[in-house]
Amino acid sequence: MAETTLALFCVTLAAIAILYGSVGQAGASGTIAAMALFGFPAATIKPTSLVLNVLVSVVVSQRFVRAGHVSWRLLGPFALASVPLAGLGGYLSLPAPVFNRLLGGLLLAAALPLFLRRDRPELAVSPPRLPQALLAGGTIGLLSGLTGMGGGVLIAPLLIHRRWARPQAAAGLSSVFILINSAAALLGHLRASTDLPPHLPLLAAIAIGGGALGAQLGSVHLSATAIRRLLGGVLLLASLRLLLGS
Repeated sequence: MAETTLALFCVTLAAIAILYGSVGQAGASGTIAAMALFGFPAATIKPTSLVLNVLVSVVVSQRFVRAGHVSWRLLGPFALASVPLAGLGGYLSLPAPVFNRLLGGLLLAAALPLFLRRDRPELAVSPPRLPQALLAGGTIGLLSGLTGMGGGVLIAPLLIHRRWARPQAAAGLSSVFILINSAAALLGHLRASTDLPPHLPLLAAIAIGGGALGAQLGSVHLSATAIRRLLGGVLLLASLRLLLGS
């Protein structure tokens, strides 16, 4: 990759990390779309995304935990079902066109409810039943492993749309969910392939710095409505990029 192209990608990656970090995400969907746009080899996109997911989500989740926005009791059932299936999904590889359409479609489906739902702050939230959490966690875990996106962009909108958690709690929970699922998927993937770009340390440093800044904004300074709309916009843009580019 030429130095100018790499520099442009680094700027794009920093912007993605800040934006996604503000809503508790590690930025995998945006990173994947950007890597495809900048011509990264297909074999390196998934493992690179998973490595960055793990590193960024450590920083992002720490900020949300400190701000008190992570419910470990709510996270437990989702994580129990998602981790083994994320490892399986990480081991498997999809053809590039199928990969792009699957990820793009999932992001679009996750974005729409965030724009369609009206604000009703007076309505209470309640946790899901155990079978619901296990089914959702397992499904999202498998999909996150197959696509390399960590699952946060699916579980956060689901928690909000189903009124299982308020927006900031959903953002906090998704940050930890991304960490454990990305780690499981990365371990599964490395058993099948170890293709990683030579400039990964530089990309990791940029993603971590941007994620930390975004998480500080999201965990302290953004309102629940802003988080919901920001997340919806991010998901919509990423889905259109993947679907139109596949």
